[in-house]
Amino acid sequence: MKDPRDIIKRPVITERSTDLMTEKKYTFEVDVRANKTEVKDAIESIFDVKVEKVNIMNYKGKLKRVGRYTGLTNRRRKAIIKLAADSKEIELFEV
Repeated sequence: MKDPRDIIKRPVITERSTDLMTEKKYTFEVDVRANKTEVKDAIESIFDVKVEKVNIMNYKGKLKRVGRYTGLTNRRRKAIIKLAADSKEIELFEV
């Protein structure tokens, strides 16, 4: 069993993801080897909420160039978590 904090890397804070928070949907960058079940269990154990649905998207690395050397940036995996209706909200911003 992996540590939940190794599966969930960081929240994704964009204009679109903050709009989704009104629908109880939260966006996180996750480990590229994690599946939906591991992401669901990690979110439920870290934030003490009930997850209804998990959607995962994979992003390829972008081609970058520095001088004559070319390479790829790291690939990423993003998960959108939908909380259950009776679940409390996740506090991403400390007041």
